[in-house]
Parts: sequence; structure tokens; C-alpha cells
Amino acid sequence: MIPQVASFTPGEGLFPLDRRARVTGPHAATARDLLGLAPDGDGPGEIVLRLVDDPSLGDEGYTLAVTPEGATIAAAGAAGLRWGVQTLRQLRGPGGVPCCAVRDVPRYAWRGVMIDVARWWRPVSFLRAYVDLLALHKFNVLHLHLTDDQGWRFEVRAHPRLTAVGAQRAESPAGHARDGRFDGTPHGGFYTQRELRDLVAYAAARGVTVVPEIEFPGHSQAAIAACPWLGHPAAEPVRVRTSWGISTHVLNVSDRAAGFARDVLDELCEVFPSRFVHIGGDEVRGDEWATSPEAARRVASAGLSGPAALLGWWGRLLADHLRGLGRRAVAWDDMLDHDPPEDMAIMAWRGVDRVEAVLRAGHDVVAAPHTHTYLDYAESDGPGEPVSIAGPLPLETVYGYDAGDRVLGMQAQLWGEYLPTRERFDYNAFPRLCAVAEAAWSSGRDLGDFTRRLTAHLPLLDGLGVGYRRPHHEGAPHVHL
Repeated sequence: MIPQVASFTPGEGLFPLDRRARVTGPHAATARDLLGLAPDGDGPGEIVLRLVDDPSLGDEGYTLAVTPEGATIAAAGAAGLRWGVQTLRQLRGPGGVPCCAVRDVPRYAWRGVMIDVARWWRPVSFLRAYVDLLALHKFNVLHLHLTDDQGWRFEVRAHPRLTAVGAQRAESPAGHARDGRFDGTPHGGFYTQRELRDLVAYAAARGVTVVPEIEFPGHSQAAIAACPWLGHPAAEPVRVRTSWGISTHVLNVSDRAAGFARDVLDELCEVFPSRFVHIGGDEVRGDEWATSPEAARRVASAGLSGPAALLGWWGRLLADHLRGLGRRAVAWDDMLDHDPPEDMAIMAWRGVDRVEAVLRAGHDVVAAPHTHTYLDYAESDGPGEPVSIAGPLPLETVYGYDAGDRVLGMQAQLWGEYLPTRERFDYNAFPRLCAVAEAAWSSGRDLGDFTRRLTAHLPLLDGLGVGYRRPHHEGAPHVHL
């Protein structure tokens, strides 16, 4: 089982679970769907789902008891029942489910995976498939990176040019960005609000909350290309960025730009019911603010120390608006240096030291250090590995990261620049995503035991069509960018 359960006691015999098994109790339809059982099962075996008053299980804990006659899953709520079904699903083998007793409670409340759909648009079918994979491994957050310099993917009805213009770029890099080669092929796509509502509902039924991210005020070149009044005067028209890297274009600090941001957040919160909304805030270049008379006026009127403090001004403006909508802002840890509001959660990405810095500052923190959780990094520096932005980041390093007991949770990142296809995405994501799943759910850590369980787990990924990187495989010449 991955992630490892808190307590496992083996029993004698097997429960011969097949498609005809009956499911009774709350959320039975979801359990049948996850286990691939017939809706009108009339077989001898039975799976019983029970809600119990057991505070020690928390919101997501569960117990599972398997006998030759059937299985009973007990939990305090729907989330725990779902995770118990996923454990039953993983235990199921060709002959059935081994008899056992399981008690299991997650370590962290936030167990997330960030998927970047801004650099490469992904079809909804891709996202649904990954929701299923996240749920299988007991992740409960899909962080969806919807906008960046290279593309805007969220439909905003108040500003239709964001998708009419900002969702399309003329071409993309071919090979590594530093090579300066391009493929000459236009790329584009976006999600309608209806598509995203359907995705949110699909994920919620599987215990996964979709947390959206709109990048403010940097990584905004696609938005500025669509709505030039958001940017600063430039010698040439701003286009959707075709190269990777970080743009120097940032949102201006006009009242109109602030109103635009509120418009976007209003519509975003209508689509995504998540308590948390990610507002970006990373890698903001201040060149344009430093030379802008408008920025100088804003600095003076807001009593700021200088143009660099405008990042904090943006962060507080966005967090205040979200608070009025009943939501909480999340930002990358760059925001920590610019007086964020106390209720802003911080996603610490620039190193493990940033996790500690956020905790010292008194903010909720999601641990996401690039040194351990950036799965777009190459796993090996072997000559056959496909091109990646950085690395190596071996499976063992990912598995070995311990974020401590004071964090809200931890999260894996899959930035999209060098992951344009499902084949390439799977190769980078798995099996390292299994390691993150265990680090986020389980309290203990044993690399040898994990490796043995991973070997037994891989046939399940094979059956689901996941094109994972074979462990200890040095290079993959059959996988290309």
C-alpha cells in the first residue's frame, strides 16, 4: 500500500471481491464506482460503509476490517470512507483482498499536487485522469496553475480578450530554452467555466479539492498582451510570451488594474468553492515599477518604502478582496518578504529554510521546497534523460524529505515547460509522486520498505496506463520533449 497505513494487522484468508459484491451504507455509489463494481451487485460478498463517532480518526481517518465474507470501512465522515475504499482498492489482488485490520489517519491536512496548465494546455480528460491518480494515492488537493506569461487558461466573462488573445501563443521553445530554438507551431487552449465546474465536482466526489491559481502581479505577460492597459508603456506591443523563463512585464498599480484583479477573483470564486485561492506572487521583476510615475504615486499615497514594496501592496489588496468573499489567499514565499496579512498562507518553494522562515513569521505554510518537491526536475543526470529545467532529484531524495509537524501540509510541483505530453508528464510524475504521497500521509519513513511496496504497486500503475519512469532506470531515450 502506498502511502503506508498507520496500522496493519494481517488476518487469515481472502475476501474474494468481484464485480458482483454488494455495497451498503453512506456514499455506496462512490465506492462502487471507485472499485469498478456493478451497480446492482447480488454476489455473496458485502462491503459495508459506516459513519462512526470516533474523534481520534479526525476528518479523514478510517478503519478497515476485511474477513472472508466481506469488508467494513468505518470513518467519521465521507473523506475517511473514500480513503478506506482506496486502501481496499490497492489491497485487491487477482484472488481478492487479503483479510486484515487497518487503522489509518493522515499526517497532514494539505496533501497537494500542483499541475501547470499555463505553459501547455491540458485537455480536461487529462486532468480527470490525474484526479483519479491523486485520489488513489490519498492526495486531497489539486493546485491548478491556470495563468502565466505563456498562456491564460481561465475564462473570464468580464474580460473575454484574456482567452481570445491571452490563451494563444505563436510558438514554443524546441529543446532547452537556452538553445534559443522554436517549433514554429501555434499553441493554445483554455477552460470554460462550465468545464471547470464539472472538474471541481468530479474531483470533490473523489475527495480532491481543486485550488485555483491566478498569477498576480508578475508572470502576467499573457494578461497584458490581451489587455495592454494592464501593463506599462512599451516600445513594441506585448505579445503572449513564446520563450520560457521570467518576463519583466508586470501589472501596473492603477485603480483600473486593481478592479481587473477583483473581477477575475470574483468569477474565479464563483467556479471554485475552495476555501483557499492562490494568488501567485513569485518572481516579480520590479524594473517597470522602478521607472513608472504611476508606481511612484502609488508608493507615496500608500506610504510604502519604495517600488519593491508594491508586491506587498498587491498581495494585501488581493487577500483583502478574497477575505470579503469568504476565502483565504495563498501565495508563494516571495510574498513573505513584503508584509503579507496574517491570514495569508504561504507556499514555501525556495528551499527548506523558507519553510522555517514562514513558521517563524507565524503563517500557515505548505512545504513545497524545489530541492525536494519539484518533480519537473530530472530524476537522474544520466545521458539518456529527456531535457529538463534542472536536476537531478532522485526518488530517494524526494522520499527522504520531512517537513516537520508544524506545517499545514506539503505539495509536489509539476511545472509544465518541459512536460508537453501525457507521456512526458507521467515519466516525471511517477513513481516520485508515490514518494510525496507517503511523505504527506504517513508518519513513519523506511526507504527499504517503501521500495519493496513500490515494486508491488507498479503493476497497478501499469493497469491504469501510467507511463512512469522505471525505478533506477538511467535514462529514457524513448521519451522525448
